[in-house]
Amino acid sequence: MDVILLERIAKLGELGDVVAVKPGYARNYLLPQRKALRATDENKEYFEREKASIENANLGKRSEAEQTAAGLNGQSFTLIRQAGESGHLYGSVSARDIAAAATKKGFAVTRQQVEIDRPIKELGLHEAAIAPHPELTVMVTINVALSEEEAEAQVLRGVMIGDEESDAAAAAAAVFEAVPAEEAADKTAETESAPEPQSAVEETETAGKDGQDADEDTKT
Repeated sequence: MDVILLERIAKLGELGDVVAVKPGYARNYLLPQRKALRATDENKEYFEREKASIENANLGKRSEAEQTAAGLNGQSFTLIRQAGESGHLYGSVSARDIAAAATKKGFAVTRQQVEIDRPIKELGLHEAAIAPHPELTVMVTINVALSEEEAEAQVLRGVMIGDEESDAAAAAAAVFEAVPAEEAADKTAETESAPEPQSAVEETETAGKDGQDADEDTKT
């Protein structure tokens, strides 16, 4: 089905473009959301007449979206889920779940505005993109945890899922912290107080000198 876009749609086209889309996508989303019109001759004429007002309306929506984006950017949303010992969820976190969590926190976000490659299926911190306007995208953190307490602990650890460098750094820090400071200090003190080992030549000369002293004492 051919439609006329009434706003920019990511990976589809710009405002005013005539594009071909699947009928279901048009009927279920683009047309009812007033994001596009059927590309009939009548609608093409309508678009040309109303193009200026449509562009102005789009600018007004963008201005409102900029305020929403400013508040959303960098936000963290916690979702409590059950999971196995490996951290794999019994189920998943979808775009709809993320939109609901954002809305609960006071942001008007729809599932269509949430951009994730696939549903989240592991505990931890995950990044997600939210586009409050087709021309505006911000990044948020999705904190998936077994409980509120665990969610707070994950924030303190601050390791993002998929960040191998952060994982390695955290592991190295954990190993370093596992050695008590006092134990490290004791080892340093033992090293400093231990006598320096003698070389083989020095040991031979010392033994020879001790033997000579013993012979002189015997003669005396």
